[in-house]
Amino acid sequence: MRGILMGMVIAFVSCVYAGSAAAHEAHSPKGVAWKYDGFCCNGDNHTGDCQMISTKNVKIIKGGYEISLGPGDHRLITRPHHFTLPQSQARRSKDEEYHLCLYPTEDTLRCFYAPDMSY
Repeated sequence: MRGILMGMVIAFVSCVYAGSAAAHEAHSPKGVAWKYDGFCCNGDNHTGDCQMISTKNVKIIKGGYEISLGPGDHRLITRPHHFTLPQSQARRSKDEEYHLCLYPTEDTLRCFYAPDMSY
């Protein structure tokens, strides 16, 4: 009986862990598989706060980035937003695309992923 109970606990923990790992997957049009940092992403691929954004929403400025978003640019955006972020706070995107995480509300830029800058 004890062995069955332990097996059930291990199976439950494995399912919970596997579900939480999938919640942080980034979807890349290039087919590159990678995960957002756990600190950044809350939710899953359909309701989560992280997703890829278009390059048209990002402007490289002196020392960082200016990000302008409107409804439809990110699943959580309901009105226009403008964020400025120093380059030192951007995280490295592993698929050469821009990604943005908003949490706990659409007003808070939690994490921004950017491709490497080439000079």
